[in-house]
Amino acid sequence: MLLAIDIGNTHTVFGVFKGAELRAHWRLATRTDATEDEIGVLLRSLLADAAIAGDTVEGVIIASVVPELDAVYAHVGQAYGAGDPLFVGPGIKTGMPIHYESPHAVGADRIVNSVAALTRYGAPVIVLDFGTATTFDVVGPGGEYLGGVIAPGLGLSADALFTRAARLHRVDVRRPARVIGRNTEQSLQAGLFHGYVGLIEGLVCRIRAELGHEAPVVATGGLAPVFAPELDFLRACDSNLTLDGLRLLWDKNRK
Repeated sequence: MLLAIDIGNTHTVFGVFKGAELRAHWRLATRTDATEDEIGVLLRSLLADAAIAGDTVEGVIIASVVPELDAVYAHVGQAYGAGDPLFVGPGIKTGMPIHYESPHAVGADRIVNSVAALTRYGAPVIVLDFGTATTFDVVGPGGEYLGGVIAPGLGLSADALFTRAARLHRVDVRRPARVIGRNTEQSLQAGLFHGYVGLIEGLVCRIRAELGHEAPVVATGGLAPVFAPELDFLRACDSNLTLDGLRLLWDKNRK
């Protein structure tokens, strides 16, 4: 079996594959102060709850955008599989030309998502990932990574609003009944929800115009199911896209 780990700024996602089948997966809060022992105990508990024996894990692949956790997870990964875990980074085989001015500067999760989207949906394709930041990654008609857009995530935008505006209280991020709010809570929800929908629609429209293709859009990330019903242009809402991309990269790179 393969253990795939996606370390994000807000959440860390674990997945266990048997071949191409995702046997189990978990989404947990990322803690930069977590120790190797804490993560090891937690991981053993998760595997046990899913009736997966730790000694059946034959390899570990990790995508991380939190450098301070890399060494911790490297040691955790060494406890499973044969040898060191495979980190997504410089030197890894992707099968996808990267047309970024500095290829090493592209976030590991963005490359993983693009590889998975290219494999599943073909080219060209746009990947919309709702994370701490909301990213738009573009794979061109020839299967090459062209770059994309990084926008503030909805959580960051909401936190900034509530922190800087003393008289505005926090509200749940959900679709309000109407755009024109009749009280402060409804007005906030309309601004956050429909404002973010407008941001996504506008950027996708501009990306397609610049690309010169009506590329399909695939959404992933924690808030993808919240916004998917509002985005008519979505080809799919794929919550496990990153994990599947890690599996594909493992298959491309294992000896």
